[in-house]
Amino acid sequence: MRYLQNDLLEETGLKHFDMWAANFAETVTESQLSPEGNSYQMKTRFARFNNMPELMTLFKECADIKTTDQLGLKIPECEMHTIVAQPSELQKKLIENLSERARRIRLREVDPSVDNMLKIVSDGKKIGLDVRLINPEFPDDENSKLNLTINVVYDVWEKTAEKRSTQVIFCDLGVPQSKADEKKNGKKFSIYDDIKEKLIKKGVPPEEIAFVHSAKTEDAKDKLFAKVRKGEIRVLIGSTQKMGAGTNIQDKLVASYDLDAPSRPSDMEQRRGRMVRQGNENDKVDLYRCVTEGTFDAYLYQMLENKQQFTSQIMTSKSPVRSCQDLDEVSLSYAEIKALSAGNPLIKEKMDLDIEVSKLKMLKASHMNALYDLQDKVMIDLPAMIKFNELLISNIEKDLKAYNERSIVLDDKGKPAFPSIELFGKVYTDKDEAGKALIEACKQAARADITRNVEVGSYQGFKLNIGYEPMNRVYVATLSGSASYKTELGGSESGNFTRLDNALNGMEDKLTAAKQQLERLQNQLEEAMAQLDTPFPHEQELQEKSQRLDELTKQLESAADDKPTSELAEIVDPYFIEVSSEEAAEKLKSSGITFEMKESEGHYIVKINRSDKDKVHDLLEQQKKIVL
Repeated sequence: MRYLQNDLLEETGLKHFDMWAANFAETVTESQLSPEGNSYQMKTRFARFNNMPELMTLFKECADIKTTDQLGLKIPECEMHTIVAQPSELQKKLIENLSERARRIRLREVDPSVDNMLKIVSDGKKIGLDVRLINPEFPDDENSKLNLTINVVYDVWEKTAEKRSTQVIFCDLGVPQSKADEKKNGKKFSIYDDIKEKLIKKGVPPEEIAFVHSAKTEDAKDKLFAKVRKGEIRVLIGSTQKMGAGTNIQDKLVASYDLDAPSRPSDMEQRRGRMVRQGNENDKVDLYRCVTEGTFDAYLYQMLENKQQFTSQIMTSKSPVRSCQDLDEVSLSYAEIKALSAGNPLIKEKMDLDIEVSKLKMLKASHMNALYDLQDKVMIDLPAMIKFNELLISNIEKDLKAYNERSIVLDDKGKPAFPSIELFGKVYTDKDEAGKALIEACKQAARADITRNVEVGSYQGFKLNIGYEPMNRVYVATLSGSASYKTELGGSESGNFTRLDNALNGMEDKLTAAKQQLERLQNQLEEAMAQLDTPFPHEQELQEKSQRLDELTKQLESAADDKPTSELAEIVDPYFIEVSSEEAAEKLKSSGITFEMKESEGHYIVKINRSDKDKVHDLLEQQKKIVL
């Protein structure tokens, strides 16, 4: 906007970034893992974007947004499928362990360089994909989503052998190991190698399977992609980063697989865009999302989809919601990890409600915009148009009365004689002479000022103005009384007067049309006023689902703290405090500090970690504590 709309930003007072951010963005300051991964740091970032309708209105003054559906591009129809695998007992145990790790991180019991929430999410993805990514010694589960996907890949390969259709598999985890890394750290388990080995065992020729990572240069990539377009390589495996924008392999692509959830909403669109695009010979293609139930898979996909909805909504002509969250990388909160690890059914309900509430809010935004437009019509547009038409009718009636009352001179044959015309102060009574003078007047008017109408005289009691329209290359005459009547002029000297007379004789028709238009406008005003109080038809549903969503959010957050504080963490370096009031004990309970407490003769003996003693002393300072 700064480069394309600098004048507009200055005009609206948004030229400086601080002013723009104050109107359209909302910041939040929170602790995040440092880049080194060994400490936390406070970071301020944009968390929400507000006043989206106004922002998009400004942006669309310099951007003409056209999406695929608007352009009518010939792209294949894409059918979505979900490959669902049931978790093994080992996967369930590993997921449960993630909950404990998240708890210890939350209580700052673990150094961030050793474990943090990013590592937990990464490990959660690995567990959902294949447990051998955690430990290569773990067994290969034949019912894992990896093996189920391999079965589908082989079936599609076999069914499309005649057309030599191709398939692409996206996986950002377990990528091929470089020779240098293998030599230095030893052989590691690779998802890519596992897929290739199993497909070869099923009967797929090795030369028809390729890794995009094997192409180290741009030339090598071009040759690899060319083989895929020809159908020589029929199964291509790669990561989002290496097979994103610029990868043109769509010619024979019939199926695409998302083995894991990418990091950003835009990555999902990039993956899909490798297949669903112009130039694909298939009319119908299949997109497979691979998930393991009871892991992070489904929830991560849902979060990505929800965030992608905001982007899709903004980049269309639809009315955007007033606020939307930052469209950055997806992450999981402690409460969400705990709910997923415990298999909490509320998390699924919350996912569904997130989608439904978002859709309802979009519908309400469109409804409110329609009402605002209606208010403008009722208060400004329609009254102004009605007033204009009433005045127009009155003026035409005045002109019509004057025109009908004019004196008409008859010639020797009893027909109306030429009424004369006045041009530049000279009156012409001879029609032929007047016709030549009129054409000359047109030329003089254009020479005087080609950009506007020039008054050249009068005809039949009406002022005569002439202007030139360069686009149509015609002269236009305007006869003005109380209202105006236009007609084009031609090259015929006598024919021009017929045109002028027809313009005046058409006042009756113009009056009738104005009265009909006035009646239509009055009806529109009545209908618009009746619709002003129309409520949003789904308001009750939106309120109920928003309320339920708030309840679920609170329940999931509280579920993370549903155990007594004394059970949350161990006290490894005990320190004792005697608290003499029940109020002080209750205050300690709500602090989130790890402690154990026993009551003895009206006093409370509290055991805490020595590292928390300063916090507890500060907390209980007003409660007259006694330090032992």
